[in-house]
Amino acid sequence: MEHSRQEHWNNPQPVQEDNKRLAAGLLAILLGPFGIHKFLLGYTSEGIIWLLISLFTLGSVTGVLGIIEGIIYLTKSDEEFYQTYQVHKKGWF
Repeated sequence: MEHSRQEHWNNPQPVQEDNKRLAAGLLAILLGPFGIHKFLLGYTSEGIIWLLISLFTLGSVTGVLGIIEGIIYLTKSDEEFYQTYQVHKKGWF
């Protein structure tokens, strides 16, 4: 019994992390002007800035940027997205 505990300790299984790539990508494309994808990823400051830009430009700039950012999110692999936006917290593109 003790032996199996040591094997598990020496051979840990990878933990599946919460990857928000699909949700963030779709939110960016569909609801870009509202910046919901920024808040989903935990970027509160960037989300507020996004909303302010949206108010001043009536959503035209952030709508286009949301589509671009959503495409960027969706074209990355799950691991690359996770490392870039959830671990290293890259807030802009």
